[in-house]
Amino acid sequence: MFTLKQSEEALKDKRRLKWACRRGMLELDVLFEPFVDEAYDHLSEEDKAVFRRLVTCDDPDLFAWFMGHKECPDTELQRMVDLMLARVKV
Repeated sequence: MFTLKQSEEALKDKRRLKWACRRGMLELDVLFEPFVDEAYDHLSEEDKAVFRRLVTCDDPDLFAWFMGHKECPDTELQRMVDLMLARVKV
């Protein structure tokens, strides 16, 4: 069970993560921000760590991966890209 301090830390970390998800490209913002709001809390701890790593990548790389111009050479990051894209496909 979460203590109040753990809950506050998790909220603080999520605010930092949301700030890190604000990218310089609208195409990335519309993927990252809703993902953090709607799906991040449901990820396993391992997947949360992969997502936090993904957020540290450069925008041109992220854009290429998400738009399908290139595949990410890191299989864990590519899996997270695929997971995020699957959420927005109609």
